[in-house]
Amino acid sequence: RGEGEKGDRGGPSGDLYVYISIRPHKLFQRNGYDLHCDIPITFGQAALGADIEVPTLGGKVKYTVPEGTQTGTVFRLRNQGIQHLKNNIRGDLYVKVNIEVPKRLTPKQKELLQQFDELTGETDQRKSFFNKMKDVFGG
Repeated sequence: RGEGEKGDRGGPSGDLYVYISIRPHKLFQRNGYDLHCDIPITFGQAALGADIEVPTLGGKVKYTVPEGTQTGTVFRLRNQGIQHLKNNIRGDLYVKVNIEVPKRLTPKQKELLQQFDELTGETDQRKSFFNKMKDVFGG
């Protein structure tokens, strides 16, 4: 208020209006002071656990993905979000991991995956899923 141009014939200064446009970030989505991002990981990293680099506003940080991580799992990195304007508190960064499935496999990779699939057999999780489907469809 009162920071605009001077008024006509010595009148009071007008108001200054500032318009701000925020472009979407290529990697982060904002929700208040929290940030969200998606990170691709390999099947091996998800199954065995791994240290991955996670981008943040302040640079990359190391995060340990626990073994057995499922696609779509969201991890919370405290104090890696947006800083509040009136204090030193920061929001959090929520990282959603997505397991990338390779589109082209070598014959050796296919053979190893087939061996792995045979060794795992029918898991309890898959059995549970098929039992639920039987209940739904009356099978």
